[in-house]
Amino acid sequence: MDRSRLTIIGALGTAQTLAWGSSYYLPAILADPIAHDLGISSNWFFAAFSASLVISGLLGPRVGRQIDRVGGRQVLCASNVVLAAGLALLGASGSVWTMSAAWLLLGIGMGLGLYDAAFGTLGRIYGADARASITGITLIAGFASTVGWPLSSLGLATIGWRETCFAWAIAHLVIGLPLNLLLPRTLRAVSSQGTPAKPHIPIDRTMVVLSFAFAAAWTVTSAMAAHLPRIVETFGATPAQAVFAGMMIGPAQVGARILEASLLSRFHPLLSTRLACITHPIGACVIGIFGGGAAAAFALLHGAGNGILTIARGTLPLAIFGSENYAYRLGLIGAPSRICQALAPLAFGLLIEPMGRAVVVVSAGLSLSALIALALLPRTSSARASAPAE
Repeated sequence: MDRSRLTIIGALGTAQTLAWGSSYYLPAILADPIAHDLGISSNWFFAAFSASLVISGLLGPRVGRQIDRVGGRQVLCASNVVLAAGLALLGASGSVWTMSAAWLLLGIGMGLGLYDAAFGTLGRIYGADARASITGITLIAGFASTVGWPLSSLGLATIGWRETCFAWAIAHLVIGLPLNLLLPRTLRAVSSQGTPAKPHIPIDRTMVVLSFAFAAAWTVTSAMAAHLPRIVETFGATPAQAVFAGMMIGPAQVGARILEASLLSRFHPLLSTRLACITHPIGACVIGIFGGGAAAAFALLHGAGNGILTIARGTLPLAIFGSENYAYRLGLIGAPSRICQALAPLAFGLLIEPMGRAVVVVSAGLSLSALIALALLPRTSSARASAPAE
């Protein structure tokens, strides 16, 4: 891998770490103090956060189409400005309405600037050769929670939540924006008539199956991110064991991504994606048999699958459909996943109390349904396979 590509991967991976740490991972630390100061229930805060995820998912196809047309440099730079504005408004919030408006802006910023946009940008730059670059940025940004949570906690303890939001906003302008400006400019896509290209992507069987598989798998990912400690405690894990299990997810994700970058990179992404969908059900069997003492093993297996799944979200569509209209296609495939990610914490929260430990049957079933869907997928789309050679 040449120095130029390594520079792009380093810059984009660092910018992604900032974007995730200051948006998606922010509520885990700041939700309660913000809700307390505004005199509202934390449920209202998380409702606004969930709405922002829905907004980001609905924006996905439009953002992807824009990246295919003009490249990702402008889009990702715009995300830094929008995320900075949203964080500044969140820091200045004095009511539930201002806080909700802040999350509206943050939802737009997440739609413009998280993984789907970054993957689409790399596809626009490197075409079908983007797999290694996609893996590279996820290796770096896999530490977003590891970096973001301690920094937000430190800010909360030393300068307060408002100033912490302002600090994250400034970071987007003085760190994230310059890093995204390092991305190369790409030529505007035009049709043979010289006008801006207007892609038409049929929603065929392969698109529907792939969208379902990712939506089912990411529902589990989002649910576990919100409730894993609570779930393992229903199996008899102590609070200390539950916390330790949660700490294992990050290292497991990074370890699995290293495996994907080395051994699994020799194989079609379908293989690694199928492996990603089977690890959570295996973990559910382990904790079901051995109880709360196996909470860490459950977390390691779940985290490993989640780590590979993040990469597969970008590499599998690229391998099946090719690089043409790649970012737009990612947006279409990813929209149901984003919406399911937004709804999963609430849905599983409602299921845990009546079902207890049996809730892992639901999560394992969703992962297995994704695996079955992936088993129906071809290695290459029929449209791509029948396309004439250039």
